[in-house]
Amino acid sequence: MVMGASGSKLEKALGDQFPEGERYFGLENFGNTCYCNSVLQALYFCIPFREQLLEYYANNKTPGDVEENLLTCLADLFMQISQAKKKTGVIAPKRFVQRVKKQNELFRSYMHQDAHEFLNFLLNELVDILEKESSAAKDSPQSSSPEKAPNGPVQPLANGVKKEPPVTLVHKNFQGILTNETRCLRCETVTARDETFLDLSVDIEQNSSITSCLKNFCSTETLNAEDKFFCDKCCRKAD
Repeated sequence: MVMGASGSKLEKALGDQFPEGERYFGLENFGNTCYCNSVLQALYFCIPFREQLLEYYANNKTPGDVEENLLTCLADLFMQISQAKKKTGVIAPKRFVQRVKKQNELFRSYMHQDAHEFLNFLLNELVDILEKESSAAKDSPQSSSPEKAPNGPVQPLANGVKKEPPVTLVHKNFQGILTNETRCLRCETVTARDETFLDLSVDIEQNSSITSCLKNFCSTETLNAEDKFFCDKCCRKAD
């Protein structure tokens, strides 16, 4: 790969190692919106999520048919970056930021916000939008034919009952299952409970890896004294 005089410092630094087809764009700050920009960058470089979002955009960008929301604004921003002629540069996510402020008054001020809280807000909003679109597609008369809905094809069953809508692209990329197991030290009965999650609050210790922090998060603990749990088999509180 030959770099011309117009090549950016990043392109020149990476040289032949610059990823094929990738774009590296900074995001303009609109008064302490770095919390928003950091989340946008993290989501953009989550490649499976980006590709599925761009596919959604390609299938649902008919002018006038799709109401503007956080999902369409995010998809439009990702499309602008991915289709930019230059490989590096700066882009202003103005439309997306304006939509965020319109959607939630918490982000209307120029105060700095927590990136983790913003990520939770954004993912939950995207899930709500996608689930509403799936529900609307199921209720539409056109859903009786196997045409594509915003979240994928809706296939009717032989008895006329439609299948459940597909899991959203947010769930596909970020949802996990946390299994809590409790073992009674008296009768050895193990009780398991599954919970879905989009994020985990993990304590980060200094000079430690994410792997070790996750191991600590999943470590066992003894429930005793006031923390004893009720064992259904023993019919009493136990350690």
